[in-house]
Amino acid sequence: MQKIDFEKGDGLVPVIVQDYRSREVLMVAYMNKQAWEKTKKTGRAHYYSRSRKGLWLKGEESGNFQEVKNAFIDCDYDTLLLQVRQIGGAACHEGYRSCFFRKRANGNWKTIDKRVFDPKEVYKK
Repeated sequence: MQKIDFEKGDGLVPVIVQDYRSREVLMVAYMNKQAWEKTKKTGRAHYYSRSRKGLWLKGEESGNFQEVKNAFIDCDYDTLLLQVRQIGGAACHEGYRSCFFRKRANGNWKTIDKRVFDPKEVYKK
């Protein structure tokens, strides 16, 4: 049985996060073995923050949790695709449903979505 290849990425694998119904890509994050084990155990997405250098439960501050419905692995066993139910309506820390809320148009990046919440009100740290 094959296992996730955490070694190839120095202990981390990229994770594409997709809405399980609409298939909209919500975000991209990283997991280490510990985040993967916590995700499997709880059914909620846990990731590894490269900037904070530690684990985080998606939604622990905002309330916008991700309930994992399906998990897929790529052919090289080094990238995951999680299909989730996005609880709270927003996956992006900037308050948008998806982290991909900007589109390239006419040589510029244009915001194409509306905020679900104001990050200044949610993240008070």
